[in-house]
Formats: sequence, C-alpha cells, structure tokens
Amino acid sequence: MHPLTQRRRDSVAALGEQQLIRAIQTWLGPASPRSPFGIGDDCAVLPASRGRQLLTVDPVIFGRHFDATVPPRAVGAKLLKRNLSDLAAMGGRPTSAVLALTLDARVSRRWLEQFYRGLAACAMRYRVRIVGGDVAQADGMVAASLTLLGEAAGPRFVARHGARNGDWIYVTGVLGGSLRAGHHYRFLPRLAEGAWLARHRAVRAMMDVSDGLAKDLHALTPKQSTPALTPDAIPRRTGCDLRAALTDGEDYELVFALSSRADRAAFGRAWRRAFPRVRLSCIGRFVPVGKAPAEAIPLANYSGYEHLR
Repeated sequence: MHPLTQRRRDSVAALGEQQLIRAIQTWLGPASPRSPFGIGDDCAVLPASRGRQLLTVDPVIFGRHFDATVPPRAVGAKLLKRNLSDLAAMGGRPTSAVLALTLDARVSRRWLEQFYRGLAACAMRYRVRIVGGDVAQADGMVAASLTLLGEAAGPRFVARHGARNGDWIYVTGVLGGSLRAGHHYRFLPRLAEGAWLARHRAVRAMMDVSDGLAKDLHALTPKQSTPALTPDAIPRRTGCDLRAALTDGEDYELVFALSSRADRAAFGRAWRRAFPRVRLSCIGRFVPVGKAPAEAIPLANYSGYEHLR
C-alpha cells in the first residue's frame, strides 16, 4: 500500500494537526497511557528506574527502509522492532517510547492508521508504552523516528567493547537475503536471547547485525586483533551465498564474543535448552593481526551498508 494519496479528502491534510493527534491517540489505544503519563503534554512523566537506563533511536524512511510492498502495519512494527533489537544487543528490556513523524500532507489517513495500529500491537506485545511524539510536515517525505527507553534486564548490560584476543565469535539465526525474504520487517527482536546472554559473564561483547556482519563485526574487534571467520561456519539463509550473508544487512541477529576460557560445549547445551528453536553458530575467533589462518575469510574484500556513501 502506497503511503501517499491523490485525493485530499483521504489525506492527513484533510484532518489537520489537532485532529490527527486525536486520531493517533485512538489508533494507539491502550499502548499509550493517558496524560501526563502519555500523549497530551509537553513532556511525558516517567517513573524512576532502579537500574541502568538504556536509550536508543532508529527511523523508518519510505524508499529506504520500506516501500509500497510492505504493509503499513508491518512498517509500524518494524520501527519499534529496529529499536528493540538495539536493546536486545545490550541485554536490555524496553519501557517507554516517543516518536517523531515527518509527513507529506498527501499521506493517506488509512495508511497512517494502519501504521499506528501495527506499532500499537507491537508495543503491547513487548510491553512498551508510547508516551509522546511530534508531527512535522515535509514535502515528499514519509518518515518516522522512534526513541526507545529501556533498562538492563538484569544486573549487567553488555557493550560492544570488551572482547579479547582468542575469544570465540558467535551469531544467532541465519544471515543474508533479508530484503528478498521479507525478514527485514518480519524479524523478531532477540530480547530474551540478549537478556540471557547478558547473564553469562563469559559473554564479553555483543551487538546486533543491522548493516551486515562484515561491517558490524569491526565494532566488536579488540585492538591489535582481527576476526578470523570460517567460511563454512557462516549461517546463511536459503539461496544466499557468502557475500550476501556477510553484507546484505537488516538481519537483526546478535553477534557476540565468548571468552576463550569458556566451556563452549556446556554453553551450547545451555543455549539449546533455553532456545531450542534459535540457531547458534560459532563462526570463528579473534586472533592477533597477521595471524589469521589461510582459510579465514578476507573481510577486507567485503563491506556492509555504509550510511551517507
């Protein structure tokens, strides 16, 4: 469904800002609490958090993150799930969110209603309160940016930095072909898996795979080290070659470093008990620069998605 309509009576322009905000409150329903704890004031009032707070932001933009083939409900859900994936990568759980809309006046009211109903359903599923936002007009633009607040799900969160030489590299799920398979909007954020991993001290660093493993893995790599990945160990979606698995992006899986001293067999058994339906693959390890075995993937030959290039 295309977000723009040629009939003014079917567009957000026919509503105006105040009626649109009231409609948004209706579309969100119980996913948005009443003012002052939700939409309706200059700021939302949030309860104090006892643990470490986490904050992330991600957008969806028409022509970049979705097109007319993606149902508007799925677009709304994807907006929230992209942010949930970031929380998962640190072992967090969500609490509240605000979103900013940038809309062409020709945006279809029906499209926007379905967008918000998809967002609301996703928010209810993951216990996220939509507590505020903003609407701005821009010709030719259909975009939404969501800021998500969360907290560590346990006593510990996991950052990207902390891996050491010799640590093993793991990834959840399968990689590649996200756009072709529709995975880029159908995916489920690995919140439970991320929280479980954060409880294991042997997990030293973690992030989600959004711009392609070949690019994202550099953020986990310790100084004076290089990732030595085994080609056959890379889990690929059906029909994907190695390049697709390394560079396609929008996989929203977790990649993490496991201590070289960990009992990998016991770790694998514990994972299978906790997540029997989620594949976990050891794809290599961090080694000193210049010490990668000959069969390791030459990551310099691969690049993921690079913003602004």
